[in-house]
Amino acid sequence: MRYLLLIYGPPFDPSSVPADIMEGQNAAYAAFTKDVLDRGIMQGGEALQPSTAATSVRVRDGETLVTDGPFAETKEELGGFYLFDCKDLDEAIELAARIPGAQQGTIEVRPILELGDDYLEASGRAAAETAAAG
Repeated sequence: MRYLLLIYGPPFDPSSVPADIMEGQNAAYAAFTKDVLDRGIMQGGEALQPSTAATSVRVRDGETLVTDGPFAETKEELGGFYLFDCKDLDEAIELAARIPGAQQGTIEVRPILELGDDYLEASGRAAAETAAAG
């Protein structure tokens, strides 16, 4: 089963973190990422720019509303994610606990809703039509 592990933590400015702390954190993430890649579990993942770089889009009554910043003000912000193919929730939780960001923040483990072949076929067809028209 696929799980999205969302990494939430306190907002921070990387330039305000001492170099040795930042290097240690980066090394911990690199080691974790190498392990899940070597095990064939990782299907994707990225670090995100801070929430101050976010843009939120809503459509209300046919009007597109665009605002700077994240959807909601919170004490923690989404900093990155991993997409894993795990045997079960227990494995996903074990991996979430090993993500370095779990030491200061929260890792949300969210199962992927598999939409099935009809959806995949329709979305693939729509993507191919869009690419051909472009």
